[in-house]
Amino acid sequence: MPLKERTGIVISDKMEKTIVVSIENRITHKKYGKILIETKKYKVHDESNSCQLGDIVTIIETRPLSKTKRWRLQSIKQKSSRINISSLGE
Repeated sequence: MPLKERTGIVISDKMEKTIVVSIENRITHKKYGKILIETKKYKVHDESNSCQLGDIVTIIETRPLSKTKRWRLQSIKQKSSRINISSLGE
């Protein structure tokens, strides 16, 4: 059975070696035909703490690493263009 892969946006990087990734899934309502957006959040293992808020990442399924963490970071597709003000040395 192949491992699942998902692509999403980092919405939190405040934990050590863990990021939260939001993934949107578009579905059609069965009765009314309207397109709905379902959002799901995954806790992802980021060993090197390399992700920042707003990055677009690819995650892959793995064995359970903690109570809620079942995914690990595979690659960063696009880095965020946000500038961290605290790192500017004011």
